Amino acid sequence: MLELFLCSMLTILPDFLYRRFVQGRRLGHEINLFTVWYELRWGITLCLILTLSLITTVFYFHPSTKAASSVFRTVTILPETNGRVAETFVDLNQRVKEGQPLFRLDSTQQEAAVETAKRKMAEIEAAMVTAKSQLAEAEGRIVQSRGALKQANDELERRMEVQGRSPGSIAEAEVERMRVQFETAQGAVDAALASRDAIESQMEFQLPAEKASAEAALNEAQVALKKTLVVAGTDGLLQQFALRPGDIVNPMLRPAGILVPERPTTGLMAGFGQIEAQVIKEGMIGEVTCIAKPWQIIPMVVIGVQPVVASGQVKSTDTLVDVQQMVRPGSITVIMEPLYQGQLDDLPLGGNCIANLYTSNHEALQDPDIGFWQSIGLHLIDTVGLVHALILRIQALLLPVQTLVFGGH
Repeated sequence: MLELFLCSMLTILPDFLYRRFVQGRRLGHEINLFTVWYELRWGITLCLILTLSLITTVFYFHPSTKAASSVFRTVTILPETNGRVAETFVDLNQRVKEGQPLFRLDSTQQEAAVETAKRKMAEIEAAMVTAKSQLAEAEGRIVQSRGALKQANDELERRMEVQGRSPGSIAEAEVERMRVQFETAQGAVDAALASRDAIESQMEFQLPAEKASAEAALNEAQVALKKTLVVAGTDGLLQQFALRPGDIVNPMLRPAGILVPERPTTGLMAGFGQIEAQVIKEGMIGEVTCIAKPWQIIPMVVIGVQPVVASGQVKSTDTLVDVQQMVRPGSITVIMEPLYQGQLDDLPLGGNCIANLYTSNHEALQDPDIGFWQSIGLHLIDTVGLVHALILRIQALLLPVQTLVFGGH
């Protein structure tokens, strides 16, 4: 409507003035409801053409959208295991800090597992003490069996020496008995050495391995016990937290609530039409007016343009994707920040806004090789941005009235 009014000032009004003061035609006489088209046909035709051209130029080179919002992320509060709530430490809408306890699950089973693992550790430590005593005992048996072996060896050598000097003085059976006694003593020594080696292997390999397994089991039990205490993963505001002792939570089916992190940025995300993809560039200047900040125009700057359109995404499924299902064109996602810091700090998270972007040809106009008509065209493109800026200010002025009066809020 504003474009039509402005264009009529340049076309219909001059045509009417010419008809009125040059040709002498008057409203209500020569110019009436039935003859207005014939009398003002040149002005009306030019007005329609100029209006369509102006609207196309304005909306293409100076994009506008009502889909601008202060987006924010949420963190779902979920325990890592199923369980029954034993105790809660926070309330709804409470601000929490990172690491602050939120609630605790019943930990009877986990505490029993920790106690069992500790008992197993105590058993292994006792076994290591016992193994040291067994090693000392084995060393003593080695000394004892070596002494018996030496005594048997001495007796055997003495009898063999006597028999060698005086054959027949000692019975052959006696010598054979001493030889068997010597071999028995030798076997006792070998058995004592093997027993000692077995105990040393047990102390060096088996018991440390069992101790390491017991420590791992204890750590696992302690981790499971620690998971029963759910803490905040980040600073934020707690929402939809209605847990009470006795409730059952499930990480797959029943979350405990939602944590809204502290505002990481004061920027906006806006969706513009795909037809404006060649115009929207990083660094463009824009303006927004928000419902939560009535009668305010906030200058913005584009800090990022998403290079993909969400409507074309494809997920891995067991069904082939029919491209015709993507009929609805998606939007170009643009990230904007206030030109001056702090201007959107009081905007509620998720607040909706109306956004304009303005094409600037200042650098192109500085080119000394630019042609005359091209310069006129670029000046015209930059100038018609005032129309969109004026429209945004009219929207900002009427937005509270439309929302409160005509919207019924």
